[in-house]
Amino acid sequence: MAVVVVLLLVLAALWAVQRRLIYLPDTTPVPAAARLLPGADDVRLRTADGLELGAWYLRPPGREPAATVLVAGGNGGNRAGRAPLAAKLAEAGLAVLLLDYRGYGGNPGAPSEDGLALDVRAAHRFLTEDRRVPPGRLLYFGESLGCAVVTELALEHPPAGLLLRSPFADLASVAAEIYPYLPVRLLLRDRFPVKEEAARLHVPAVVVVGGRDSIVPPSQSREVAAAASARLVEVPGADHNDPVLLEGRDVVDAVRSLVPR
Repeated sequence: MAVVVVLLLVLAALWAVQRRLIYLPDTTPVPAAARLLPGADDVRLRTADGLELGAWYLRPPGREPAATVLVAGGNGGNRAGRAPLAAKLAEAGLAVLLLDYRGYGGNPGAPSEDGLALDVRAAHRFLTEDRRVPPGRLLYFGESLGCAVVTELALEHPPAGLLLRSPFADLASVAAEIYPYLPVRLLLRDRFPVKEEAARLHVPAVVVVGGRDSIVPPSQSREVAAAASARLVEVPGADHNDPVLLEGRDVVDAVRSLVPR
């Protein structure tokens, strides 16, 4: 009986703190955009539940963008860590919005699946209403957990193209790889069913996967690619947070391949 009580207490504690294990934000306020990205603007996004989020917007220098990329990051860090990606996308002739979720990069609030859905919709409104980006010139870029965020958004607001970097099938599937001894499917409040939602999409898509990803099993990313009828780009030997996957040529070229002609 005592063992059962202890087990129940452990599971209750994990239920209570699970989001601290899922979301690993760098809460440090970020510098002004132009310090890391010359020519970039600091912008504010207003969510439907009343939060004001900081984000960075960058246009390619001296020309009209071929398309605009909404970048939704993974579960860690903040937008400062995605500045090299934004710089390379701008060099390729693309405008970029780097979104920081609630609780990330000095933003108010605490992250959750529902909260991130509100955050990315605020980013979408900023681009389509404030910056007048036509849907036919809007691309979504999801990084790991961000793949779930933009895939869900794409069901409501289809983009011209969707880039998923290291997507998992769903949150429980990747959590089970990390915590194989826990009943994660019973415990998880946030689900992020990427594979299920990707199968309902009808937009051009590319999935980029690292061949040696130690966080998201490459097999799960391949499953998502198959579900979305997406082109698969596999980077041999690359781990989840290697620079080649963060801002490497394969990633940038994959985004460029989605730009409408």
